[in-house]
Amino acid sequence: MDLDVVNMFVIAGGTLAIPILAFVASFLLWPSALIRIYYWYWRRTLGMQVRYAQHGDYQFCYSFRGRPGHRPSILMLHGFSAHKDMWLSVVKFLPKNLHLVCVDMPGHEGTTRSSLDDLSIDGQVKRIHQFVECIKLNQKPFHLIGTSMGGHVAGVYAACYPSDISSLCLVCPAGLQYSTDNQFVQRLKELQDSASMQKIPLIPSTPEEMSEMLQLCSYVRFKVPQQILQGLVDVRVPHNNFYRKLFLEIVSEKSRYSLHQNMDKIKVPTQIIWGKQDQVLDVSGADILAKSIATCRVELLDSCGHSVVMERPRKTAKLIMDFLASLHGADNSKKLD
Repeated sequence: MDLDVVNMFVIAGGTLAIPILAFVASFLLWPSALIRIYYWYWRRTLGMQVRYAQHGDYQFCYSFRGRPGHRPSILMLHGFSAHKDMWLSVVKFLPKNLHLVCVDMPGHEGTTRSSLDDLSIDGQVKRIHQFVECIKLNQKPFHLIGTSMGGHVAGVYAACYPSDISSLCLVCPAGLQYSTDNQFVQRLKELQDSASMQKIPLIPSTPEEMSEMLQLCSYVRFKVPQQILQGLVDVRVPHNNFYRKLFLEIVSEKSRYSLHQNMDKIKVPTQIIWGKQDQVLDVSGADILAKSIATCRVELLDSCGHSVVMERPRKTAKLIMDFLASLHGADNSKKLD
């Protein structure tokens, strides 16, 4: 009898040991695969479904939750070298009955990457408009949110397609012209002058460079294990040539100040969210926008850097919902502790 019990525990222990060992091996040997599984699981948990939309031979990849209703749908545009899943941390704190759409920006993740594509800000705006028309999102004006490069695109989109938009939220957007350059921009100009653009700080190729990028983009100092840093690098490195091409395009003379040049054309109610300790794009940009957009609400976050969505997801979600509630009524609001 005792022997049978011992055998049962040995078998059970062996059964449990196999998936545990597999998980540990994946973490140590294939951290990039683990990161992909993590995003898949998070999407599934939050009810975000992945779909594709075709515009001719061009494919858009996006995730969504909910259905269009009496409240505006929300379209979310991610930043440079990110993907649609960067919004999951905010989606977690948004009401489940809202219609949310997160799209991979041109050339990113599951959206078509073409050597013929126009990667300028104007080109990306046109692509996002194609996506909006593909899924018929603009049958009713929607709320547009963008962060960093995505904020740059979102702002210009609102200027170019005003009838599509009911309201706008720009989270530390790029595309503004400052009277003085911060240290990050000065460093970029030095790299350009020395023809060393192979070492762009936002395009890491080693775990050490990834750690430096995270410190640059975040005020909060995340303690990221070496294996995860390696996994993040492994996921990005195959795309670094594209990221470099994209970066050089969006900082070119044609695109660098597109938002600044179009901000006075933004007529919809606009919310600006910015981390006070942003080292990438100076927080003074919020004041620049506020002076040019008639109906503008500015929210500055203490102890927060450029990665607002990652650093303060709950606060970001609350600010978005409070803003929408002020525009469309209290039925949009939801208590977020």
